Amino acid sequence: MKNAIDAVNVTKVYRKYARKKQFATLKSALLSGSLVSELQPDETFEALRGVSFSVPKGCTYGVVGRNGSGKSTLLKCVAGITRPTTGTVTVDGRISALIELGAGFHPEISGRENVFINGIMLGLSKKEIQKRFDEIVEFAELKDFIDAPVKTYSSGMYMRLGFAVAIHVDPEVLLVDEVLAVGDQGFTVKCLDKFAEFRRRNKTILLVTHSLDLVEKFCDQALWLDKGKTHGEGDPKLVVTAYIVDVEKSEEQQLAKEEAARVAAAQGDTDTPPPATADEPHNPVETAEAPADMFKATEGRWGTREVEVTAVTIADAAGTPAHVFHTGDPLTVHIKFRAHHPTRDFVFGLGIFNGDGVCCYGTNTNIDELEPDRMSGDGEVRFVIDRLDLVEGTYKFDVAAHKLDGYPYDYHRQLYTIRVKDRRKDVGIYRPPHRWEVTGDVTFRAPGSGFRRGADDETA
Repeated sequence: MKNAIDAVNVTKVYRKYARKKQFATLKSALLSGSLVSELQPDETFEALRGVSFSVPKGCTYGVVGRNGSGKSTLLKCVAGITRPTTGTVTVDGRISALIELGAGFHPEISGRENVFINGIMLGLSKKEIQKRFDEIVEFAELKDFIDAPVKTYSSGMYMRLGFAVAIHVDPEVLLVDEVLAVGDQGFTVKCLDKFAEFRRRNKTILLVTHSLDLVEKFCDQALWLDKGKTHGEGDPKLVVTAYIVDVEKSEEQQLAKEEAARVAAAQGDTDTPPPATADEPHNPVETAEAPADMFKATEGRWGTREVEVTAVTIADAAGTPAHVFHTGDPLTVHIKFRAHHPTRDFVFGLGIFNGDGVCCYGTNTNIDELEPDRMSGDGEVRFVIDRLDLVEGTYKFDVAAHKLDGYPYDYHRQLYTIRVKDRRKDVGIYRPPHRWEVTGDVTFRAPGSGFRRGADDETA
């Protein structure tokens, strides 16, 4: 059976600028040959590079990738809005495309007039549009605004009207970009129901989205684009998993780079007290004795460094330095120190803060009843977390060495960052191990949602 979409070795080159060569007129440009073939490499940008894929009829096909990876350019090539520089795109069947917010709408005329113009552009007759008009308006939830100029619409209204027109022209192939992101929850559910209806009717959907759950749930196949090239294709769960791993690797590198810069900037701060706030004294001893006030201090480093924290490493279960973790992972904070003089008065502490600066947890060796005995020279202490039961988010760590009375030897304020990832969308800070239990005639259909009768959290 013939495919709905066939893309063969599609390359799309855009011209960035023409510093060395300008064309006086379009005629002179055409007479001289290709507009891009004679440009130097630094004058062009390849949005797509040799992308090939096929979408069978009736298939829901997802395209994922970072911003700037070429997803929207690919959809425009399939829709015929732009032509590939090289390669071919073949589509079998009527196309309806919802690619850019408000694309095809004239802002000065009413929604009613835009519905008719868009419908005609998509191949419907005026009579066919009149027959479907009420259904389009009802779906878009714009009955009270359909005769208002489109320029008065909000972004959500734009999206609702565009989607309603796109799906009611009864296309064989529906192209949808990430415009659904501006819709409210109720309308998003309606759109997803329409996707399901299209699938039942054996329609073809090409979907570009950052919603990985949507790709896993609705798509039969998926394509991963990265810097304009195909990076993976096939089963949606496998493609999404590989994409997530790659994104986390990039996040790891970025967090490591930012942390190194923070630590380097703090290295020069010697014998400096903690940053003072409006109700916080400059005396480091007084400040250290009042943890509630300490939480108001900002990022930095202070202390006498009689005992110096020489290195801090956050590591995963394998002992590898890491900045990206998943909820429930083990984590170890390695704190290397140097005692410049022997001492019997020392405490090591650690605090965890969320992105809003709220303290999630704080403790130290004294609170945990580890009585100091002696310390000299170089050494290392490790803070081991068997399960990192934090919800998804970015967290910063405090690390400190101080006396029992709070006098700071070396205090590192929020210099170390981790990012916790979790596909579940819990709220708050802490995710305790848990399960749901029910009695009576109650059942839940969605496996993996955390709502199965008597199921432990680890397997729910």
